[in-house]
Amino acid sequence: MASSRLCSIDGCGKSVFAREWCSKHYNRWRLNGDPLVVKGTAYGEAVRFFREVVLAYTGDDCLIWPYKRSSAGYGGVAVRRKTQSVNRLVCEHFNGPPPTPTHQAAHSCGRGHDGCCSQKHLRWATPVENSDDQIAHGTRMYGEKNGFSRLTEVDVRSIISLRGHKSQRAIAAMFGISQMSVFRIHHGLAWVHLGLAGR
Repeated sequence: MASSRLCSIDGCGKSVFAREWCSKHYNRWRLNGDPLVVKGTAYGEAVRFFREVVLAYTGDDCLIWPYKRSSAGYGGVAVRRKTQSVNRLVCEHFNGPPPTPTHQAAHSCGRGHDGCCSQKHLRWATPVENSDDQIAHGTRMYGEKNGFSRLTEVDVRSIISLRGHKSQRAIAAMFGISQMSVFRIHHGLAWVHLGLAGR
C-alpha cells in the first residue's frame, strides 16, 4: 500500500519512500549525501566531505568514509555521473596515477574494508602485493568466510576423504561444483589454509 504522506521536498508531490523523501530523492541522498543533488554533479554532502575533509586530512589515524560504501565496505562517491572508488581518488591525488591499470589502492592499516580513506594509509600496489597485505592484516576472506564460496569446511573435508574412493566427476556432482574445483582441493590448490592436501 502506497504511503499517503508526500515527499518533504518542495514541489515533488510523490509518496514518501523513506526518511520523509520519495524514492528518487532518497536515492539521491544515499548516493550523494543530499536529496537535491543529481548523481554525478559536483555538489552534495558526500562530494563536499571528500573535498573538504578527506583531501585535507593529514592525521595518522584511520579516516572512515561515512557515505555510500560497496558491499565489501569500500567508500564510493559520485563524480562525473559515475560512482568512483574514494580510495583510488585519494591515492591518485596524493601519489599520482597508478603505475599500471592493474595497480590497486592498498591500505597499510588493513582497514580498507571498514571504509578507511586516509591518505597516509594508501599507496599503489600490485594485486599480489595487495593480497599479501590482506594476509598480513588477517583480512583475507578464506574458505566459507568468502561470500562467494559454495562449500563449507565440512564439505571440503568430505571431498578430501573421498579421494581415491570416488572419481572427481562423481564427487563434483555430489557437491554441485566443477570437476576442476575437486581437482584443486585434492591437489592443495584451493582451501590451502586448512592444510589438508595429501591426507
